[in-house]
Amino acid sequence: MRAVVAAEINPNEPLAALSVTDMPEPAARQEWASIRTQAVTVNHHDLWSLQGVGLQASRLPMILGTDVCGVVETALDGRPDLPVGSEVVAYTVVGLNGQPGDASVGTEQGVASGERRSILSEYYAGTMAEYTSVPVANLFAKPQHLTAAQAAALGTSWLTAYSMLFTAAGVKPGDSVLIQGAGGGVSTAAVQMAHAAGLEVFVCSRSEAKRSRVVQLGADWAGEPGERLPHKVDAVLDSVGSTTWAHSVRSVRPGGTIAVCGATTGDMPGAELTRIFFQDLRVQGVTMGSRADFARMLRFVEHQRLVPVIAQTWTVNQARQAFVAVMEGTQFGKAAIAF
Repeated sequence: MRAVVAAEINPNEPLAALSVTDMPEPAARQEWASIRTQAVTVNHHDLWSLQGVGLQASRLPMILGTDVCGVVETALDGRPDLPVGSEVVAYTVVGLNGQPGDASVGTEQGVASGERRSILSEYYAGTMAEYTSVPVANLFAKPQHLTAAQAAALGTSWLTAYSMLFTAAGVKPGDSVLIQGAGGGVSTAAVQMAHAAGLEVFVCSRSEAKRSRVVQLGADWAGEPGERLPHKVDAVLDSVGSTTWAHSVRSVRPGGTIAVCGATTGDMPGAELTRIFFQDLRVQGVTMGSRADFARMLRFVEHQRLVPVIAQTWTVNQARQAFVAVMEGTQFGKAAIAF
């Protein structure tokens, strides 16, 4: 089967480690199912994997991909709700023992508390292949109003944004939030969900065109990086890191929360510790979210008829172009790959 693979580890030139090649179809595994892939999206995690972050050389070649929309082609044990022919999306966190995983602390579906969790493409094969193997318990019906590419975006970027907003930051209707950066998958998802949930949404971006587009998505105010906000916010969502951290700390109200899911500009900013403890701020890290978050997010998307922004869809043989778009940060929304 055709697949997008990390053929090697290359910290300095990650795209040099990328290969589109033929790989064996997934082997049968108890409590897992193989689905026919329709679409995936490219995430920064895929670029980090090519650099060796979270991916060991001993696991190479590794199929990349952390989200998927596909079709059930064989009957699933214990899942009469997803008959053959169903379009599905997958929660891709798994336990290293092969059990369905959960990014939250505790036990669920046989995964022992404290057991290491992993995202597909770290220990088990990822989703960027014609067939994807995932735990049966991690499959959910695709929201009917979405295309396959739009639905695929829900698995990583939208789940992360949902968890940052409603679990990590704990914001409620009427609260205010600053989203650092505009145009990426997490930031566009956060703007749409925050607006739909009745939040006041501020966004900062260096791109005037992207600022204009996030206002169209529902942002109430969009300014340049570091620009003074109309007022301090209840929470900040920061996936940028070094270049935005000081502004994030200065923009949140006393007692507020900064939710962090990445550091695309570097992870060694000035810590601003004095301000953090004097203002009683809370900093919460987020890696995707729990399976319960994923289920709630899917219901939210369906109820509000939310539609992820897809910048462009490439074929699997054009996968490198999709990776380039994400690496350069030129796209608005998600870069998708169709199978």
